[in-house]
Amino acid sequence: MSGRPHAELAPNSWEFENEALIKPTGFREYDARWWFGHSGSDRPSDLNLYGVQALGLGLGTLIHELGVEPKIVVGHDFRSYSLSVKQALEVGLMAAGVEVHDIGLALSPTAYFAQFDLDIPCVAMVTASHNSNGWTGVKMGAARPLTFGPDEMSRLKEIVLGGLGQHRAGGGYVREQGVAERFIADVADGVDIKRPLKVVAACGNGTAGAFVPQALRAMGVEVIEMDCHLDHTFPRYNPNPEDMKMLHAIRDAVLEHGADVGLGFDGDGDRCGVIDNEGEEIFADKIGLMLARDLAPLYPGAKFVVDVKSTGLFAIDPVLAEHGCETDYYKTGHSYIKRRSKELGALAGFEKSGHFFLQDPIGRGYDDGMVAARAVLQMLDRNPDKSMADLRRALPVSYGSPTMSPACADEVKYGVIDRIVAEYQAKADQGVTVAGRKIAAVNTVNGVRFSLDDGAWGLVRASSNTPNLVVVVESPNSADDVTMIFNEIATILDGYEEIGEFDQKV
Repeated sequence: MSGRPHAELAPNSWEFENEALIKPTGFREYDARWWFGHSGSDRPSDLNLYGVQALGLGLGTLIHELGVEPKIVVGHDFRSYSLSVKQALEVGLMAAGVEVHDIGLALSPTAYFAQFDLDIPCVAMVTASHNSNGWTGVKMGAARPLTFGPDEMSRLKEIVLGGLGQHRAGGGYVREQGVAERFIADVADGVDIKRPLKVVAACGNGTAGAFVPQALRAMGVEVIEMDCHLDHTFPRYNPNPEDMKMLHAIRDAVLEHGADVGLGFDGDGDRCGVIDNEGEEIFADKIGLMLARDLAPLYPGAKFVVDVKSTGLFAIDPVLAEHGCETDYYKTGHSYIKRRSKELGALAGFEKSGHFFLQDPIGRGYDDGMVAARAVLQMLDRNPDKSMADLRRALPVSYGSPTMSPACADEVKYGVIDRIVAEYQAKADQGVTVAGRKIAAVNTVNGVRFSLDDGAWGLVRASSNTPNLVVVVESPNSADDVTMIFNEIATILDGYEEIGEFDQKV
């Protein structure tokens, strides 16, 4: 096997079975994702098992460079190939002189918990999160509760693709037992919901189904299980709490069972989506605002961090202002919001995709869908005379779109975004209107977020994890206004041949 991995190898070839394959585009801003392929797929793989082994060697080399203790927690999600990917990663880590502590089948927050539980500094979680079957990836960190950001990922890419991995003695393997059970007990520890609550728990047949029902029942609520049996073919839909098909299925179950709330969890359990008792989908940024309002009287003066995709209501909310709370808007990405929350000593960070980062004393700072669910249930318990829908209606009014994800290849998406940014900047400079209003401000920290003069805004950015763009719209005026702004964005995107067919319905 050569020192430098190949960017392409023909499948079913001698080279594919003997050389390392790693497509460079799999190294993202804060984790890694590759198309690994699966039975019946004719798409060429971006990665093979020798490539995964080279990734492990590179990660182990980086751990030594960072000067942390060379011990690492490793887990895998429930996909047909994840165990083999994890074992190849572990071979590379051990070759780099790292002691591997394998926790078995896990959620990403289970692996993060294990860093604390086992007192181990590093983590590597093999998961493709909510991506469709055929994808794999690794979430990594070397300073709990944080995961890698652009600096670490850039250095890891340099080491791996440059064949700079260093073999060292001292590697080892420990198969850890009981972590999953301790994780479930820890999530429910000290929680005793007094209010009778009926909860739909939807896991999309992903890994969360092995954890969520037990944890919620231990908190004292009645659980209606929905797609909680493990099935890596994902027969109904991908487990993704931003996916409208999953949200609509949860809505139907909530209404059928007369549930107080519906909770949906993604493939690796670090995100949570919420449906209220009337079947309304509440986007994660609004859930974050509801939780911030609930926590503000308990922790006056608290700071909150939200991503640039999130509602503008945090900045003007009267309840947060009354209790002296502040909100910081920061770059989208779970690694960025997690790091920023720790840096500012924030009580919580909220990302619109559904990553919630609850810090001491209400969490450990990492994203955990079950900890987010716990916070929602405790909020309902503290408001026994109000339903989830009542709490939603208490928020200031705004209208938002779902997160749209038009296809755009990894190799070209950032260049496309640069052109779109320039296009909107030119519109602002020239006084061109969008949906009949002038552009009041253009924020380019993460793609382009343009704000209109009445407070409505739209965002177009490149996804950090998938070959897609991300489009979000919010308006204080009406749902029709959201559609109007969205349609103008769609018209611009239609002019780029690199962007796939775009569903213009919101």
